[in-house]
Amino acid sequence: MIFITVKFTVRPERSETWLDLVDDFTRATREEPGNLFFEWSRSVDDPHQFVLVEAFRDGEAGAAHVESAHFKAAMDTMSYAIAEIPQIVSTEIPGMDGWGRMGEVAPREA
Repeated sequence: MIFITVKFTVRPERSETWLDLVDDFTRATREEPGNLFFEWSRSVDDPHQFVLVEAFRDGEAGAAHVESAHFKAAMDTMSYAIAEIPQIVSTEIPGMDGWGRMGEVAPREA
């Protein structure tokens, strides 16, 4: 599995519309056959920062994503809304095919 986390700092005037701006990109990526997940979160510390957590089946699926028309269009669109170059962590995790279960905590009755 290719696991990627990207931190986007968005221009203040675009923060409230960021998720709308990336909606088509998000939907198209989630429909890719090699996509395992593609999830956005907003920072609780900085209202202008969004974090994307995404994973692809393998390097081939990741390459297909980066070469897709919707990826290229999104990078162009995003470039007008970001305040700085995004930060990224990208790594391969052998033997994983999505989210695992956390072993340290489980739901209990109150």
